[in-house]
Amino acid sequence: MTTDTTLTAEQILIAAEDVLRRFGPAKATVVDVARSLGVSHSSVYRHFPSKAALREAVTQRWLDQAHFDLAAISNEGGPAATRLHRWLQTLFAAKRKKALDDPELFATYMVLVEENSGLVEAHIDTLVDQIAQIVQEGTEGKEFKLAHIRNTARAVFDATGPFHDPAYAATWSTPGIDDRFEAVWRLVLGGLKAK
Repeated sequence: MTTDTTLTAEQILIAAEDVLRRFGPAKATVVDVARSLGVSHSSVYRHFPSKAALREAVTQRWLDQAHFDLAAISNEGGPAATRLHRWLQTLFAAKRKKALDDPELFATYMVLVEENSGLVEAHIDTLVDQIAQIVQEGTEGKEFKLAHIRNTARAVFDATGPFHDPAYAATWSTPGIDDRFEAVWRLVLGGLKAK
């Protein structure tokens, strides 16, 4: 059992995720989170001043989980095309895993994301920045043709939307989805390649 003095924000976020999974976003309360930790609700409020702040932090944590592996790929050396392909595959795999392995929690996050659209925009900006880094390096290395880097990165992100945008989650388990991804990848790569 956690005590009020040892309680951390991370423990609260993990408990909040579990409570949201069990009760859904409409019924989950700060009291439920506190009860699951064996502490008073005021202990939770010491870390998060409101239910909205807690829900925002849970959403931010969920979105941030995608950034770390992707940032590592965007920062490593090697051919830009190979890195960009792996980056897109990793993003698709992470989103698909979340949607298919824990559909209740995924549905809950879709509600939370709607409440925190500013967080989503910042998340997308981070992802597009990572793509832009790879595209920039590919352009500098003469793998990719010269183009407006940020616009190109956003176009890559948008073109691959069916494989990472939660609006398409229902299609991520359909037969042939990986082949569709590879077909889109080949089109994207063809548009990026230097002549």
